[in-house]
Amino acid sequence: MALEAQIDQGEPRWLAALALLAIGGIVMALPDSLTLGPRWLVLVLVGGLLVPAVISHRRGHHTLNHVLGLGVNGLVTVAMVGSLALLIKASPTRQETPEALLRSAAALWMTNVLVFASWYWRLDAGGPHQRDRRPGHVDGAFLFPQMTMDAAAKAAAGESAWSPGFVDYLFLAFNTSTALSPTDAPVLSPWAKLLMMLQAMISLTIVVLLPARAVNIL
Repeated sequence: MALEAQIDQGEPRWLAALALLAIGGIVMALPDSLTLGPRWLVLVLVGGLLVPAVISHRRGHHTLNHVLGLGVNGLVTVAMVGSLALLIKASPTRQETPEALLRSAAALWMTNVLVFASWYWRLDAGGPHQRDRRPGHVDGAFLFPQMTMDAAAKAAAGESAWSPGFVDYLFLAFNTSTALSPTDAPVLSPWAKLLMMLQAMISLTIVVLLPARAVNIL
């Protein structure tokens, strides 16, 4: 019971849930022609899956919580990739105005950051529940700066039991979409390298190709 209480008092999981709901809100802001189905569908599905995910976590059904979390992540990923494909298709045909293309590109760039931050948070070192069960984070897909500190330095900094939270993965995803490469945290695992390659490729498509096309047809 003490361990479960410690886990529940760990990283603020509501940040991850808020990020997923934000993705649904961003999708609602896209034009109808750039969404797969009704604009409200993603937000409703995300909210519908988050409710049993939260309940399963509170009741200690962590395997079910992990499966539901992967399902939500997969859902928002499909929605983002589908909207990006529709945006690329609409760009040369002038189906949308240049202003709408720029707004949609910015919205999808933010979605890209949130989607991959959610994947990194969900998958690294077995997921948030497994990370919280350990007294400190010493092994994972990313080499965070805190992992390179010796025990004395960690104790002096009050980071003896440090474990990455959602903000750490959000910062990692933001850097990947901005610099198109990792910055403070080198990537160690093959699956993480593949995901970061995919994220950088999506970001490059959004940041370079689509705004350039929109400005060209102004």
